[in-house]
Amino acid sequence: MIAYPEGRPSKEEYFVLLALAARTRADCLGRRVGAVVVRDDRVISTGYNGTPIGMPNCTEGGCHRCANRASDAYPAGRGYDLCICVHAEQNAVLAAARFGQSTLGSTLFSTMRPCFGCLKEALQAGITSVHYVEDWAPGPSPDDQALAEQYAALRSRFRGFARTPIPDQRLAQLLAAERVGAQE
Repeated sequence: MIAYPEGRPSKEEYFVLLALAARTRADCLGRRVGAVVVRDDRVISTGYNGTPIGMPNCTEGGCHRCANRASDAYPAGRGYDLCICVHAEQNAVLAAARFGQSTLGSTLFSTMRPCFGCLKEALQAGITSVHYVEDWAPGPSPDDQALAEQYAALRSRFRGFARTPIPDQRLAQLLAAERVGAQE
């Protein structure tokens, strides 16, 4: 049982836990990511990373990048433009749209800091705050100052943008254990 100082998790911790639960549905051979979109303290959609609807999953060879992770063709942090998978944050925003839920003024909770593309899409969808559990590596390259500046400019447009740690040490250990075999 998880013990919380006040007897229950904070709202942010609760939504982080839901993003962690959504992540269990991911079918990526690399990192599994889950996301939750919340408006007025209510979940309006969830998402996890994986192939588009009707396409074979990564474990079934649906994504060339995932299927060829061991090769030198896709070093860590490269080849995302060839990856067929939809990111968890994208899936959460798209699910809200599919089911007629406005994301205007909502908050995005993700198990991973949103990438450049997902951050642009969240801003365009009217999401005003972002909470994430883990940072991604390698992040914007220090050699690519323009990308780092553009990412910072996007981040500044959100009312809130913060890392929200996992509320329980045991969950953090499970997350770390899952990452050991995963490559970027």
